[in-house]
This record gives sequence, C-alpha cells and structure tokens, in this order.
Amino acid sequence: MFFDRETETMPRSQLELTQLERLKWVVRHCYENVEFYHYRMEKAGVTPDKIKTLSDIQYIPYTTKADLRDNYPFGMFGASMKKIVRIHASSGTTGKPTVVGYTKRDLENWSSLVARLVMAAGASEDDIVQIAFGYGLFTGALGLHYGLEKIGATVVPTSSGNTQKQVMLMKDFGTTAVVSTPSYALYMAEVAQEMGYQKKDFKLRLGLFGSEGCTEEMRDKIEQAWGLFATDNYGMSELMGPGVAGECQERRGMHIAEDHFLAELIDTKTEDVITHEGRAGELVITTLTKEGFPVLRYRTKDITKLDFEPCPCGRTHARMHKIMGRSDDMLKIRGVNVFPSQIESVLIAIPQVGPHYQLIVRREGYLDTLEVLVELIDSSLLEKYAQLEALQREIHDKLKTVLGIECKVNLAEPKTIQRFQGKAQRIVDLRNQKEVSPQ
Repeated sequence: MFFDRETETMPRSQLELTQLERLKWVVRHCYENVEFYHYRMEKAGVTPDKIKTLSDIQYIPYTTKADLRDNYPFGMFGASMKKIVRIHASSGTTGKPTVVGYTKRDLENWSSLVARLVMAAGASEDDIVQIAFGYGLFTGALGLHYGLEKIGATVVPTSSGNTQKQVMLMKDFGTTAVVSTPSYALYMAEVAQEMGYQKKDFKLRLGLFGSEGCTEEMRDKIEQAWGLFATDNYGMSELMGPGVAGECQERRGMHIAEDHFLAELIDTKTEDVITHEGRAGELVITTLTKEGFPVLRYRTKDITKLDFEPCPCGRTHARMHKIMGRSDDMLKIRGVNVFPSQIESVLIAIPQVGPHYQLIVRREGYLDTLEVLVELIDSSLLEKYAQLEALQREIHDKLKTVLGIECKVNLAEPKTIQRFQGKAQRIVDLRNQKEVSPQ
C-alpha cells in the first residue's frame, strides 16, 4: 500500500534533484535564521551559495547532541516563537533535554510522513491501533497518533503503563495493531499470559515498533507471542520524531523519506564520509524541509548500513538496515567493541532463558569486565545444578564465539530483572563505583 505513490517511487535522478533544491533552501534557512549555524558556517568559510551539488554538503560542519544542549532551550529554532505551534523534548537521561519546535507546516509534513510509514507497514483505515508509547514531550506517541489518524485508522491512545488494563482494552476493543517499544510488547505478552489469555483471544495482526533496537531474534519472539506481523520504524526528536524511516511489508530495510531527509554514513573515528556501499557507519542526517528546528549533518550516533537499490515493493528511496548499535552505547571491553544487539541475538536464540537481560560492566584493577545477567524461564532449573551449569557454559561459549572475549554469565530467577514501559535500559555501568551489586 502507498500513501503517496508518486513520491515513494520517484526515480533516483528526480529524487536527487528534489534533495538538492531542498538542501539549498535549508542551508540558507539555517544561515539566515539560526545564529548557531550562521556563526558555524562563517567560521568554516561556507555560505549558502557554495552549495551547488549534493556532495557540497561536505563543506558544512557536523552538528552534535552537545551543540543542541549548549543552545538550550530555543537557540536552535529556525522560526520565531510566534510561528512555533508545538514543542517536544528528547527523553535524554543526562543533562537538560533537547528541545525541538514545530511550525504548522512541520506538523503537516510530519503527519504525512508517518502516514506514509504506517501504510508501507500494512496499516489501513480498517485498523484499531493501540498506542502504548508514553504521551507528553516524547515525540513517539503523538507522532504516530496523527499519522495514523491521517490514514483513517481508529486510534486508542492508552499511553504506556497500567499493563493489565492495557491488555484488557486490547482484547475488549478488538485492537488490530499496536504501537510500542519491542521490549514492552514482550512484557505485555507476558502479562496477558499471566491474566489467563491466549493468542486467539486477541485480534492483533500488526506491530509498529520503534524507540529502541530490535534484533531479528527479538522480533521472532514478539511475533510468536502475539501472532502478529512486526515492523520497525526509525526516528528521533532531533530530526522530527517517528517518520524518518520505516519498513515496508517486504522487511528488507527501513525506507528513508529521502525527499525530507538527506542521509550520509561516516566513520565514527575519522569522521570521513563512507562512499563504499555495504559498509557500516554512523548515520548522519540533514533535515531538508524543517522550518522550526532544522538540523544540518546531525550525528545520530546510530550505526547502520544503507542500500540504494530499489525495493521489490516498488519504493525507490534508500533503505537503512536495522541499527547495529550506537557509537555511544558501544562497550569497549579489553579492546574489543561490543554492541548489546550482538548479545541479545545470542540470548534470544537459547530457549531456556527469557528476553530480559542486563549487561553489567565493572573495572577490576586496570581491566574492564562484562557480566551478562539473564532470566531463566523455568525456576525449577535453579535446583538442578548440573543442568544449570551446563546452560551457563553454553551461553558463555556462544557469547565468546560471537564477541571474541570472555564474559561472566549469571542466571536469575524468572521475572526478577526490571521491565521497562518505554525504552529498555540494558547497560549497568559500575566502572566508577566500588562495591555495587546488580539489582
């Protein structure tokens, strides 16, 4: 299904002409309306007239999260407050949040891009969609809300939390699609089972998941638990919110809305642009149409790959692979780069343990150590020492093969690791603490 077939199947030559026209506009818009960008570009010797081809974007310096926080709250706005009709903020865990503003035109574009995304995933006006994202300053809930309404779907804005009621309404309302984080979808399935429900008691057919990474193994677990078709979508408040990219029903990568976002990949260490297709790198995004909060070459910290070949679905926009990890979430243990997604893939493939886990990092002497804490599904295994030891050894050996390092494996009783209604926090970093035991 298409929301805007003409745009979504645009030939690449035409798409790049559209991008160039919009790139010239946004660079001038930033230069003339955002003091930060005017100063930064002047310092780099760049004026809007220097942008004559798409590759000329290389002359513009990168924008980082620190730049946005340094200009808190409204210093990065590209429009006067008279024209800003809504404000959102990031869910950052440290420091002040990143505050973003939207003009009326920004909101219209946003709802259209989300409509494009959800229809590509398979949503329609016949769906009853339960949004189990937290409403408020977080962009996820309202972003999906208005896009789903735009296609005519029935929206149930339950927000996150109160999981038993969430499950009850899902059954009673005949909900056909759910919006949540992948980890919360699994937790809701766990609660539904505790309440005595079975898959056949629900009408769920589609999952629109985002806000955190989701490995193929976790997606399989979700689909098995609910009997639905699970899709990923990508966005962040700094860029717009959900709607930047999303999977179609082919699920061969997330289509980037390239008429609104110009994507690059860079080497995180050297900051050089990666031109070789198929190589992974840090995703850098320039917003091409944002008025209220435009960003030039924003370093997302997300590690992915890009595929520019047309998709079998007919869409021509570039596709980004599943996020392999974040450069700032990457753990460096004894010189080896470790991403949580690598560990998750191993754990979820082992039937005796559940999908909930923690990665505990400590410093012993001058060396960093990694402990993987994961739940058992059957608590009776705790009384069978030989089986328990064999399972620990199996997990240890598989992790060592994948990661290339030693890590300690601890098995916890079922339902003892913290659940999250929003984005799951998997890493517990104790390197700056002396004696702290994991919860």
